[in-house]
Amino acid sequence: MKNALTALALSCAALSANAQTFETCVAGLRQAAGAQGVSAQTLDLVFKGLEPDETVLKAFDFQPEFRTPIWDYLAGLVDDERVADGQAKLKEWSKTLAEAEQKYGVDRYTIVAVWGVESNFGRIQGTRALVRSLVTLVCANKRQAFFKGELWATLKIAQSGDIPLQNLVGSWAGAFGQTQFMPTTYQRIAVDVDGDGKRDIVNSVPDALGSTANYLKQAGWVSGANWGYEVQLPKGYAGPSGRTTRQPLAQFTKLGIKPIKSDQTVPSETTQAALLLPAGPSGPAFMVFRNFDAMYSYNAAESYALSIAHLADRLRGGARFSTPWPTDDPGTSRAERREVQQRLAARGYDIGEIDGMIGTKSRLAISEFQTSIGVKPDGRAGQRVLQALRAAKPK
Repeated sequence: MKNALTALALSCAALSANAQTFETCVAGLRQAAGAQGVSAQTLDLVFKGLEPDETVLKAFDFQPEFRTPIWDYLAGLVDDERVADGQAKLKEWSKTLAEAEQKYGVDRYTIVAVWGVESNFGRIQGTRALVRSLVTLVCANKRQAFFKGELWATLKIAQSGDIPLQNLVGSWAGAFGQTQFMPTTYQRIAVDVDGDGKRDIVNSVPDALGSTANYLKQAGWVSGANWGYEVQLPKGYAGPSGRTTRQPLAQFTKLGIKPIKSDQTVPSETTQAALLLPAGPSGPAFMVFRNFDAMYSYNAAESYALSIAHLADRLRGGARFSTPWPTDDPGTSRAERREVQQRLAARGYDIGEIDGMIGTKSRLAISEFQTSIGVKPDGRAGQRVLQALRAAKPK
């Protein structure tokens, strides 16, 4: 961990210290953008006084979909609070969602689940200026070709007038809007649902929801089919698994794999299926189909796709997974994470804003608290830390 932080610090310092290199990079990007058809007026507007954003590089090296234990990842994304909020949104936007279902064939529960996971129903769309983030990544040579393409798309969106430059803010990687489209995805997929002549996925809920449905349709969504379901494995199962290891469902059935719920709707035995074991054979297991891949394409991480699928099921009235995760320290909901932060703050720790999001300050505070009670520090806001804070004597 220390070596990784040192490398990151050197990378950030180099980018800031060598201003001439960054300025040279920006100048080259400006020239190339002009050749892409971006006007001089737009270039003056977006590149004036541009400086690198070191926090973008830190975020690049820490992506929760690949670093966070899946039981922590899902506990924070699919909790009772988000289910209740999602059900309220289903009622509020029922007409828009019905139209999206009719036109694109994607069910309303999945559309709202994407909305909830991506931006907490529009509440958290990101605060970083897209141009600054993308230029930082390109000039630091982070997947340069990919982020350069996203930069060109961002500049053209700003030039088009569909979304004002000041509204083109989002994640460290350039995703923006209520359902977090990458700029090139926006150009290909976004639709004008509210009829104002603009494809505004930032301020228009109908545009954002319709665009999300269109994305999933283009990604191969099969109307009327489910994404998959939780299954029970035979004892000692050591057969094929993995999202890309597909075979007819009948083959898995012959191996003794069956749905946990006896009333589960099961597709035909010829349907191509895959067995997902996100925490190994001792944790929850899932039989997944084509629609799971459509969710996966939105953000290429199995934990992400599973969070969308599970939230959609919960919004339909479904239950939590039947099989527990293989851990003796389960994850915490956002309400419980806020409680962790509140209790740490009450003990004098600097945790920043009490928001249920476990950032650097919260992790450091948790580590210090764990050390103080003789526990090996890992900075994780699990159930053990929460229970220890509840049991600790007031400070």
